Amino acid sequence: MEDPRISPVKPRFGREIILFPLPLQGHITPMLQLANILYARGFSITIVHTYFNSPNSSNYPHFSFRPIPNGFLEGQASTVDFIALVTLMNVTCVGPFRDCLAKLLSDASKDRIPCCLITDPVWHFTQAVANELNFPRMVLRTSSISSFLAFCALPLMQEKGYLPLQDSRLEEAVPELPPLKVKDLHVIHSKDPEDVLRLIIAMAETMRASSGLIFNAFEELEPSKLAECRRSFPVPIFTVGPFHKLSVGPSGSLLPQDKSCISWLDKQEKPKSVLYVSFGSLSIVSEAQFLEIAWGLANSGQHFLWVVRPASVRGSEWLEALPSGFLEGLGGRGHIVRWAPQHEVLAHPAVGGFWTHNGWNSTLEAISDGVPMMCMPFFGDQRVNSRYVSDEWRVGLHLEYKVERRKIEDAIRRLMVSEEGEEMRERMKALKRTVDECLQDGGSSFRSLQKLTEYLVSF
Repeated sequence: MEDPRISPVKPRFGREIILFPLPLQGHITPMLQLANILYARGFSITIVHTYFNSPNSSNYPHFSFRPIPNGFLEGQASTVDFIALVTLMNVTCVGPFRDCLAKLLSDASKDRIPCCLITDPVWHFTQAVANELNFPRMVLRTSSISSFLAFCALPLMQEKGYLPLQDSRLEEAVPELPPLKVKDLHVIHSKDPEDVLRLIIAMAETMRASSGLIFNAFEELEPSKLAECRRSFPVPIFTVGPFHKLSVGPSGSLLPQDKSCISWLDKQEKPKSVLYVSFGSLSIVSEAQFLEIAWGLANSGQHFLWVVRPASVRGSEWLEALPSGFLEGLGGRGHIVRWAPQHEVLAHPAVGGFWTHNGWNSTLEAISDGVPMMCMPFFGDQRVNSRYVSDEWRVGLHLEYKVERRKIEDAIRRLMVSEEGEEMRERMKALKRTVDECLQDGGSSFRSLQKLTEYLVSF
């Protein structure tokens, strides 16, 4: 039965939006959230997706789903080398996607008029397909504006000699990208480093050739970077986030959520006493790092809810690396799950801090719920987001890429029970108020969504 909260507000004469997400959790989630938002504005929705990491269509009975072949063998799909994977898919998916889009356009009727394609920018080949079929393409960038611009600047960083990273320069400031340090620059490992630069150039060129950009962001958070983005990309830009506050419906998670953690949180007597720990859907730690994290949590004396994703510890299926009797020795202070319903966790009154990898979805969710962060980025845009959290917005602590139990223990106490942590909490409350205001009638995201709706109807 369809959720009445996501029923279309006003019919748009059968106008249809076609969306094509990149098949990774951090990209699928915001694309499906945007689809829900647009559905609630009166558009019909079709999701084109690969069989690899395909979304669960049964969670979205109000959408139409069109799978396309990946074009590669199962053994060729690995998220370990993200660049190699997307480089391959930008070749193998061209034919299947063109055929699918052409069929959708040829099957148009007065009740279903396709008006726009929205893709992830990593699918840069889709601009040529859209041009060939004379169909408008917009781009959803699933990162912060700051990290997007830092990503686009990687060729310049290489030209300036910051890359590849050198140990002697890691602490240097990058004047071209304040407040970043050299060690915060995007690190994307690939068997062919030239593929990284080729991807950046192709993404930037096709974004400039697109009909517009959409960000899961709100303009008050990154005003100067938004202005810079508008100068660099002279196409319509819409900041309509945070998506998860506007989108009602399933989470879009590719992993099953363990809701027992909510019952555990309900039993905590003291508000804001629990540290929530989750490093996202792709991060991998060594066994040595895993043990440092475990002992840092235990020795801090604080209550914690820890997400340990299966196979996220090298050489282990799940918790085998924990010392014998570790959980029993906590006396109920800790609870470990394989995956959590993060929106519910961050909104829970018992949660007072978030130890995160700082993927953009997680960072924005923490800001929206007023939860200060402890930052431990792994790769990509996480490094930029972490530096902004700690140094620009000052709503979190940065572990500075050191996974050591004493530093972890100290940082947890600073975040959860010190005056410094309380000051961060107050700054985060102010940011949360800004989020609430931007979504209200007349707020910046509210206005941007109105403009986006009008723009899509104009095609």
